[in-house]
Amino acid sequence: ESQNLKVIGQGKLYGKVEISGAKNSALVLLAASLLTNEKIILENVPRLTDIDKMENILENLGVNLVFKKNKLEIDSKNISIKELPNELVNGLRASFFCIGPLLTKFGEAKVPLPGGCNIGSRPIDEHINGLKALGAEILIEEGIVKAKIKGNKNKLNGTNIKLKCPSVGATETLIMAASLAEGRTTIENAAREPEIQDLCQMLNKMGAKIYDSGKEKIIIDGVNNLGGCTHKVIPDRIEAGTFLIAAAATSSSIKISPVIPNHLEAVTSKLKESGSKITIKGNSITIKGKEIKGVDIETAPFPGFPTDLQAPFTALMTIANGESKITETIFENRMSHISLLNKMGAKIKLNKNVAYIKGVKAIKGMDLVGSDLRSSAALIIAGIIAKGNSKFYGLEHLDRGYENFELKLKILGISIKREFNKKTFTEKKYKLEAESEDIQKFRVA
Repeated sequence: ESQNLKVIGQGKLYGKVEISGAKNSALVLLAASLLTNEKIILENVPRLTDIDKMENILENLGVNLVFKKNKLEIDSKNISIKELPNELVNGLRASFFCIGPLLTKFGEAKVPLPGGCNIGSRPIDEHINGLKALGAEILIEEGIVKAKIKGNKNKLNGTNIKLKCPSVGATETLIMAASLAEGRTTIENAAREPEIQDLCQMLNKMGAKIYDSGKEKIIIDGVNNLGGCTHKVIPDRIEAGTFLIAAAATSSSIKISPVIPNHLEAVTSKLKESGSKITIKGNSITIKGKEIKGVDIETAPFPGFPTDLQAPFTALMTIANGESKITETIFENRMSHISLLNKMGAKIKLNKNVAYIKGVKAIKGMDLVGSDLRSSAALIIAGIIAKGNSKFYGLEHLDRGYENFELKLKILGISIKREFNKKTFTEKKYKLEAESEDIQKFRVA
């Protein structure tokens, strides 16, 4: 059966919204728990399908997990090294994170090549070259990455690694691998995302010796073993940014917490520039939406404007006064929302990775299909702004990364509800199978 969200347009948001733990942090912290035989307790873990998939992968390796509300107890002492089955790994890019911990702790790892949102190429060369530099032998056979420590050694060797691009995933994989290596590893041109700082903080609680996370050069002194700890996942800056953008788009006033405000500086400064009033107090941010002015954004690695908020920000700019230019520099395939926004009445010209937007007075509601996680959030924001009602399909993408999204919008006063349909939409315009031309068209756009 399929589900859709029905959104009644031209809504306003009021009140407070609670921000969940960061998906991208929780996923890598789950993988990091493989580095110890002792118990890890993770707090503030969001309940998302991506997290469920990662749990399945760990359970498949023999990890014992107990989830209570948003607290996860992880016990890896009975883990057995075996190949991860394809069907578990397929839909989840983060599954690849297991390679670093397994390799460094057990001397070998077999992990299928990763899947995930189809938003462009995210090569794993950086991961692999870095692991080789640390003393791993790596073969890729029939879509499986097989890694083991070279020679008859039982440990990886510390080394200097310079990343070609500051890949978040590679930085995280190499930090985990280096944490149990022999000697010192330095990673230059490392990614500086808050999620990496969160990982290093947890590893250090476990007894790792990692210095300067959040800087361009990270130093890791290998230790003999790592212990258990209790750690609270940082708040999700992307979810926080999504709600701030939704408030700006509807000239609403809301308060979001808990957040770490400096994780959101690039976003709040652009929202200010576009006319919203922003007040920061402790771990909360209050936004008062006013008339929207067009502003340009260019996505960049942290501390720049996050690629994950590019689509929601584009939805905001469709109804801004004046023109704006949105440049996507990270993923080449991240503009699938634009053709749909244009169908709703936006005026956007797309040239490769640059969207040129002429603000319009209003856009109109329609049936929408999300094709990846963040474009889904953007389309729902568009539905909230629009005149008339919208129905939003393709919820499996949204549910991967936003915890209780429609519930939180409802609490903020938006009229939105999940509808369950017994019959599929073959007779409708949108057939939700992949071969549907409509969806193919949107994907290509």
